[in-house]
Amino acid sequence: MKKIKDNVKVWTRSLVAISLVAMTIFGNAHEAFAKRSGGRIGGSSFKSAPSRSAPSNPSYSGNSTPYYNNGGGGFFFLPMFFGGGMGGGLFTLLLLVIVAGVIMQAFRGRGDGEGITGMDSKVSVAKIQVGLLASARSLQQELTRLALESDTSSSEGLAAVTRETVVSLMRHPEYWVYVSSANENTKFALAEQKFNSLVMSERSKLNAETLSNVGGRVLQGKTAASLPSEGSLSLEDPSEYIVVTMLLAVAGDSLSKLPTLRSSEDLQAALSVIGSVPEDNLLAVEILWEPQSENYTLTNDEVLTVYPDLVRI
Repeated sequence: MKKIKDNVKVWTRSLVAISLVAMTIFGNAHEAFAKRSGGRIGGSSFKSAPSRSAPSNPSYSGNSTPYYNNGGGGFFFLPMFFGGGMGGGLFTLLLLVIVAGVIMQAFRGRGDGEGITGMDSKVSVAKIQVGLLASARSLQQELTRLALESDTSSSEGLAAVTRETVVSLMRHPEYWVYVSSANENTKFALAEQKFNSLVMSERSKLNAETLSNVGGRVLQGKTAASLPSEGSLSLEDPSEYIVVTMLLAVAGDSLSKLPTLRSSEDLQAALSVIGSVPEDNLLAVEILWEPQSENYTLTNDEVLTVYPDLVRI
């Protein structure tokens, strides 16, 4: 009996030890998960971009032959006068010269088809990333407010989100510590794919999205509502950070003029350019930030590990 009691005591101690270890591990894991949870605001108007394509299967009948007009967007039909009716001789020759001239002008105007579909028009796809000291925690509050209140289903709403984010960042220049940027000019036909690829790459860096407002749909995870408050968290610690990422697709090449970010002045200039993008030119935007909750920040090691492109300014 004594031996059984001794074994029970040993098992009990072992179970308590295992429970304490598990609580420590999973407690830290929950905290780390919450710290690496981010927010997201964005939307796209690629699908609603105006199409300038001509009919792909024009119908015609009889002896009529279709030709593109000089605008590249329609057809006119020309009766064939060869072999009788009205034509022959000098009149037919003059008609051929006119038709040839129209065809040459049409092809010269649209090149190899660029003017017909607009798929070769230029689009700038850009990324601006800023690492700020945690002292700028009001920025987290402002982005959370934008996510909850903004209309991301319209171009007007997306433009407003872009401007408000730029203004919020520009209000905290004393907290800018890390920056990175990238931009690329591409054809319209490829722009959406490149933009989506960039978005997926940045989203994959988050453990979770506890708050998002994309395309007019607001989603708020349970973690966002139940994040514990950490009264002992020192938000003045210089080793704690917030990271904000702006991803944009803009018609034209205006964002190709963004400076390579190496200083506060460069970031100031880049934000000014982004904030002045016309609403009609803004094709897509995504704003991501982490941590989403103002109760959490990232350590210096986390920032440099998760965002290796960031450079100190």
